[in-house]
Amino acid sequence: MEHVNDLQEGISTERAFEADPIPSLSETITLRSLVVSLILSAALSAVAMKISLNSGFLPPLTIPAGLIGFYLSRALIRLLDYFEVEHLPFTRQENTVIQTCVAACSAITFSGGFGTYILAMGKEAAGGDIRDGKNIVEPSIARLITFLFLVSFSGMFILMPFRKVMIIRHRLTYPSGMATAQLINSFHTPQGANNARQQVHMLFRSLGGTIFWNAFQWFFTATKGCGFRAFPVFGLEAYKRGFYFDFCMTNVAIGMLCPYIITVSLFIGSVISWGIVSPYIAAKEGIWYTTDLSTATLSNVKGYKVFIGVSMILADGLFNFLSIMFCTLCAMYKRRRPPMPGQDGGDDDSDMQLPFHSLNAAEQQKTMQSFDDRRRAQVFVRDHIPNWVSILCYILLSALSTVAIPYLYPQIRPHHVALIYLAAPVFAFCDAYGFGVTDMNLSSTYGKLAMLAVGSVVGCNNGGVIAGLVSCGIVMATMSNSNNLMQELKTGYLTLTSPRAVFISQAIGTGLGCVINPVMFWAFYKAQDGDTNLFDAPYARVYRGIAMLSAGQNGLPLHSLWLCKLFFVLALALSVLRDVASRKQWRMAPYMPSTICVSIAFVVPARMPIDMFVGSLAMCLWRHTDSSKARAFSAAVASGLICGDGLGNLLSSMIALTPATAPICIKFVSSSENVKLDAFLATLTRA
Repeated sequence: MEHVNDLQEGISTERAFEADPIPSLSETITLRSLVVSLILSAALSAVAMKISLNSGFLPPLTIPAGLIGFYLSRALIRLLDYFEVEHLPFTRQENTVIQTCVAACSAITFSGGFGTYILAMGKEAAGGDIRDGKNIVEPSIARLITFLFLVSFSGMFILMPFRKVMIIRHRLTYPSGMATAQLINSFHTPQGANNARQQVHMLFRSLGGTIFWNAFQWFFTATKGCGFRAFPVFGLEAYKRGFYFDFCMTNVAIGMLCPYIITVSLFIGSVISWGIVSPYIAAKEGIWYTTDLSTATLSNVKGYKVFIGVSMILADGLFNFLSIMFCTLCAMYKRRRPPMPGQDGGDDDSDMQLPFHSLNAAEQQKTMQSFDDRRRAQVFVRDHIPNWVSILCYILLSALSTVAIPYLYPQIRPHHVALIYLAAPVFAFCDAYGFGVTDMNLSSTYGKLAMLAVGSVVGCNNGGVIAGLVSCGIVMATMSNSNNLMQELKTGYLTLTSPRAVFISQAIGTGLGCVINPVMFWAFYKAQDGDTNLFDAPYARVYRGIAMLSAGQNGLPLHSLWLCKLFFVLALALSVLRDVASRKQWRMAPYMPSTICVSIAFVVPARMPIDMFVGSLAMCLWRHTDSSKARAFSAAVASGLICGDGLGNLLSSMIALTPATAPICIKFVSSSENVKLDAFLATLTRA
């Protein structure tokens, strides 16, 4: 009967691994995995540091870490076989541990703020003005390593008590984690599993096609603004407002993996944000805000949208967080209360629908758990870390940071640090919820809000610029690491890797990152002091400007607080209505937009929801034409797209470090501009 259900649900991954025993902790975290992790962590961190210092943005490296880790481990195994050295078999669990460790190490490049808030503290970002000594702190390698150790590990414990809720009960997608797991499972599928081999074949076909497409696009990007990255699919007028298709295969694949309501909600949010709110606020230029502001500050249209989006995210996230707490307390009360005569006091609360529902909860309730779900849940729950241990560790690390960080940066006070750690669990839960749905990490957005809050309280005369930047670093490191751990736990869940092994490998990678990344940054920073210009770090000046804004008297744009209150109430009403509709099973419930997805569209470019919408449209057409193949191979195809795009971006980033330039430039212009361009080129030809 189980096999019949599996055939109805699609191809079972865990059937192919059913005969393989689950390796123990010592067989998962081996000396071989640690050696490979160390080598790969140093290599990818060097590339990530260069990218971050030049652009301030770091593409996700989880998929390249899993891919390169597999082949590097295979090479090491062949070397051991050549010298006839006995070794344990290389399992997908060990592959997951390597990927987790490497990804955790390289992620410190972003959360550590080497291209953002760390450089923003120095005199270079301040324009060389060193008169205000309280608001200038030059980077120091000892201070950097100490600060990273203080703020990075607390994020690992902050969401551990909610891991079962997010991954098993509500099955948040975590698209990059799912794609990484799909890749690792495909590498380790036993021979003879024909269906699994077909999935691997489809995965590598989409992976290779995506890499080829990225390489093909490079030839048409001679200068800035060239290429297919800005394809005006809705016309040039919509393109000016940010509505265009940029052929980002990662976002397209995420749209294939996510339920339709997510992509539709994001698209609705982008229309409201970029099509209604942005033009309205832009019309207030010169009235609500001055016209001479830089586009990087938060006192113009961008600032209004950031505050509106964050207020909506907080409304939905806080509603879900309080709902979980309330439902948990009710369940605990029912378990402690003795059953009434004639009642079964066993499992009445097990079927209770939590107010915190996943976005496709209605669909999940209609289907029974598959063999894969049951097996994965069994492993995930069996080897766990007690909640009291996570809570105690977070409290101890928070107390240590509250005492130590003011010694590193005297501009920030202990009670500021304590308040940040006190509020961090709520905000981290909101951020992880959105990250699990859309794969969008908004930790930097929350960091900017902390920067504004603390900087405005401390004031410029007391070092409010540095205090704001330090608070931003605490929030970014804490939330980013908590997001990354939830994503790695999702990968471990899908590869039958022990949560304890994932946690330990995450801790090892974080420890390596707290040492490797500052050393590499210090090498780049010292070389920058010479005649060679190695990096530009544009985001450091952006963060410096925001910190200076927060430390001034006018910390918020005019009328932004009123708009935040309005959209907070609207978002809260939509969240409540959506939950009530789901509980009452109204017909409109499956079609109600997701509040958090609408809010995220306020802080991301409009092209990202468009890419995801294209992916959902392609998935809808595929299911309509061939539903069986779409159900069986859609995850593999989407995983290949994400893997190929990640490798393609890594290749493009490496090419960008060389003097090579693309030979052709393609741009889209209107017909009237094209006539003028042809006339101008004709004059050059005659000359």
